[in-house]
Amino acid sequence: MSIAGGLDRAIERGQSLGCRTIQIFTKNSNQWKSKPLTNDAVEAFRRAWAESGIGPVFAHDSYLINLASPDAEKHRKSMKAFLDEMRRAERLGLAYLVMHPGSHLSSGESKGLRKIARSLDRLHRQTAGFNLIVLLETTAGQGTNLGHRFEHLAEIIDQVEQPERLGVCFDTCHALAAGYDIRSAAGYRKVMREFDRVLGLERLRVFHLNDSKKPLDSRVDRHEHIGKGQLGLEPFRLILNDRRFKKVPKVLETPKGPEMEEDRVNLQILRDLVKSR
Repeated sequence: MSIAGGLDRAIERGQSLGCRTIQIFTKNSNQWKSKPLTNDAVEAFRRAWAESGIGPVFAHDSYLINLASPDAEKHRKSMKAFLDEMRRAERLGLAYLVMHPGSHLSSGESKGLRKIARSLDRLHRQTAGFNLIVLLETTAGQGTNLGHRFEHLAEIIDQVEQPERLGVCFDTCHALAAGYDIRSAAGYRKVMREFDRVLGLERLRVFHLNDSKKPLDSRVDRHEHIGKGQLGLEPFRLILNDRRFKKVPKVLETPKGPEMEEDRVNLQILRDLVKSR
């Protein structure tokens, strides 16, 4: 949900769409620097949230951050930026901070995953006592991006010193692009069994519900409106009616347009899928 005009405006926009949960950025997602959160901004956000009836609110980190980077300067900037993201989210009282695990670039998967785990250890030590949970997002696997296999996320979680401070965000577009075929009931059950075996379903804290412009195993991250892409409606019907995930927050990251009309349409399609069972 857009924070244009102030963080509290995201709550207002969510209310106008009848949302029960929303995801925000706490700063510009394509810039390293951010303006400090003022006491007034934090109070306005918390007040609007408390009065809204909206449940979990969580954040996504900047797309520039790469905790797996082998470049010392870029890794330093990423660590500083992610620490700032964690502090902002905690100050706002958010439940989760979603992140793309990172890209190993030239260093290889194993070294990249190990660097992410060690980086998270340092960040956890700097944020002792935080309630915030960091969520590793499943990725499409474009280029050298990590996180397109459940095993990648499991390896990070297994290596960190405080695994209880991590969870997983399951992105439907990314899953299909990474080769996880959830388009049929049988395929969906198979993928969720695999997720449970490798990570444990209790780790799944958030869903990003997005259709995909690109086909199965394309390894290309291109989001599409619900039911208009390669996934179709069935996987969304399955997720929304899966009792195991009844209380797991679900948000859209579909293409945006003026006046949030696309969001309104996509949300109604999803709500109708719940009613159709």
